[in-house]
Amino acid sequence: MNPLLTDFNTAPFTQIKESHYIPAIQAAIEETKKEIDAIVTNNATPSFENTTVALDFTGEKLNRITSIFFNLNSAETNDEIQKIAKEISPLLSEFKNDMILNEALFKRVKSVFDSKDDLSLTAEQTTLLEKQYKGFARNGANLNDKDKATLRQIDTELSKLSLQFGENVLAETNAFELHISNEEDLSGLPNSAKEAAKEIAKSKEKEGWIFTLDYPSYIPFMTYADNRALRKEMAIAFGKKAFQNNENNNEAIVLKIVNLRHQRANLLGYKTHAHFVLEERMAESPEKVLTFSKDLLEKAKPAAIKEFNELEAYAKKLDRIDQLQKWDGAYYAEKLKKERFNLDQEILKPYFKLENVIDGVFTIASKLYDLQFEEVFDIEKYHEDVKTYNVTDNNGNFVAVFYADFHPRKGKRNGAWMTSYKPQQIKNEVNERPHVSIVCNFTKPTETKPSLLTFNEVTTLFHEFGHALHGILANTTYNSLSGTSVSWDFVELPSQVLENWCYEKEALELFAKHYETNELIQMEYVQKIKESASFHEGMQTLRQLSFGLLDMNWHGIDPSKIDNVKAFESKAFESTKLYPDVAENCMSTAFSHIFQGGYSAGYYSYKWAEVLDADAFEYFLEKGIFNKEVATKFKEHVLSKGGTEKPMELYKRFRGQEPNNESLLRRAGLI
Repeated sequence: MNPLLTDFNTAPFTQIKESHYIPAIQAAIEETKKEIDAIVTNNATPSFENTTVALDFTGEKLNRITSIFFNLNSAETNDEIQKIAKEISPLLSEFKNDMILNEALFKRVKSVFDSKDDLSLTAEQTTLLEKQYKGFARNGANLNDKDKATLRQIDTELSKLSLQFGENVLAETNAFELHISNEEDLSGLPNSAKEAAKEIAKSKEKEGWIFTLDYPSYIPFMTYADNRALRKEMAIAFGKKAFQNNENNNEAIVLKIVNLRHQRANLLGYKTHAHFVLEERMAESPEKVLTFSKDLLEKAKPAAIKEFNELEAYAKKLDRIDQLQKWDGAYYAEKLKKERFNLDQEILKPYFKLENVIDGVFTIASKLYDLQFEEVFDIEKYHEDVKTYNVTDNNGNFVAVFYADFHPRKGKRNGAWMTSYKPQQIKNEVNERPHVSIVCNFTKPTETKPSLLTFNEVTTLFHEFGHALHGILANTTYNSLSGTSVSWDFVELPSQVLENWCYEKEALELFAKHYETNELIQMEYVQKIKESASFHEGMQTLRQLSFGLLDMNWHGIDPSKIDNVKAFESKAFESTKLYPDVAENCMSTAFSHIFQGGYSAGYYSYKWAEVLDADAFEYFLEKGIFNKEVATKFKEHVLSKGGTEKPMELYKRFRGQEPNNESLLRRAGLI
């Protein structure tokens, strides 16, 4: 029996074999086709219930199976799973197109949409109907047969290319290691980084120390290693991922992806891919994104140049280096920060034992939103590192299942993300609760120490947990509008706003305790964390804006004349460039957010959401960071509402006004 085709509640991870995926997905596609046929062949006049709602509830089995598969392809992959992904992606792409381009189905959807003014629908029902209609119209339902065939071809090709892009980046990440056998080369590195590197070497049955391009290994090395030549070696290896003359090179793939996206947008009647994407975002148009970005750039650039010049002068004075290079930035910034604020990340780490930080974020969720988290051991998991929790409200009512996967390993991609194994929806009068997961890459415990987080990792955990709360507290009728199913430039608000609690004394007192002595973090450290929060904020802002502008450059023009990825990228970076260029490096070839993830023409949304989050958190600060009234408003109007209404309407209902970027500039110390 194929476990994926049973009526499971939590994912049956331990029973799944690789051989189950393709048959299960094929069977689930057939089942979904039958559900769609039932809608199409229904003789009754198309109505909101028999068409719009019925369509929203189709494909549940398929969605659950694919969410398991693709989550594992990111968090616990292997050669076999990657091979299956290449077979599955075109199948799903073709099926999606079969549905979108099904004329009889679209006719019914359009019929309901055309009569919407006579239906007295709720705001949520109206959103569902409009989203469904646009889902067809924006993806080719109105095209002629020839163009529909072209669209299918493009979509199949794009799904294959983005998979290949991601595989190449992962292969390049795994292929490099810096193997150190001379202990002098470890000068400057904290014991925790040395110990972790020794563990990696041991796991590979080698002597000495090994550093990799995984963030928990790479970042401490770049921040603390005194050996400039080795920092350079690491930085260049990191920057040339998929930009080398080998089988993992992504240059041709980048050009193919942007050209196919542009062709697709033109086919659907849009000027560029960015015009297509942004029509359905808060930002609405590329012009608005560029105005927003350039406005912030204008305010941040003078500060960034000043900070960069100060850092270069400091490095030259300290070590007589000729010129500040990319592999020097983190190293000298950490030294300068330590000098200026007398704050060392390594001194902070003992106060951020992973388990304590987890308890802290749970306590904050409890104080704000009345949630309780209980670790349970009877839920199946895909790796022994994964922790599983039952989430309830204060009255003991079941709210969600929560999975957390914290440590790097070979089959797991870099970075951190939130995902879902089962969406929330109300069906047959039952509120089906979600199964939500966060995945991170934090340093593993060693023989002598537990997992101790850097302050950056603490904010990462809070960030992903903010996304998780958006899923956990979802309370909508339709799954396609539930949880994080919102405008891409609104989705980062819940995650980014929660990071603010990491800087507040009242919150840190709940969990920042020394892992050996249990002594509470000293308040002078808290003060310094707060003061140093805006350190090099000009440079940080410029960096984020540079990624967003690179994305808009790739997707906001006709890319057919671009023949050199590196040259195009260098031009896009002109207005934000601080460091000298490194010839061997290229960001685009490993820019997974826009070429593998869902951020194409959407990377600006991090900064966009920062404006929202700074404005939202000012409201909390006015009333108190654990103020029940503000927390309840945020829960009711933002976290529980998903994508049921326009994001700006939901935001204004919470805040009472539209946001402006002054809160962000104030917080960043830029005004």
